[in-house]
Amino acid sequence: QLQLVESGGGLVQAGGSLRLSCAASGRTFSNYAMGWFRQAPGEEREFVATISSSGTYTYYTDSVKGRFTISRDNAKNTEYLQMNSLKPEDTAVYYCAASGRPGRRTYEYDYWGQGTQVTVSS
Repeated sequence: QLQLVESGGGLVQAGGSLRLSCAASGRTFSNYAMGWFRQAPGEEREFVATISSSGTYTYYTDSVKGRFTISRDNAKNTEYLQMNSLKPEDTAVYYCAASGRPGRRTYEYDYWGQGTQVTVSS
């Protein structure tokens, strides 16, 4: 089993920044592509960004392009999501997830963290 634990969420004003972290343990982190998803109240879980196992490939949903940056440090078994220019519509629980390859669908991911709340006030 690969265990994933997110941290770094919180309350921030519109235009502010947060950096989410996802710490992995239990299996070889560098074997997995990683992703970030988010879920707002009453909404389905949606894709945010994904990164390949080596970190050389990244892909973002259109609404966060130019504002969010996904990265990873395989030596530290950690994935990150740097979020800048935050908007109230970014408010959601953010989840990290691990997969055999980069993907945009929830069913492509085998392991999930418990989520961290991000709230952006206007």
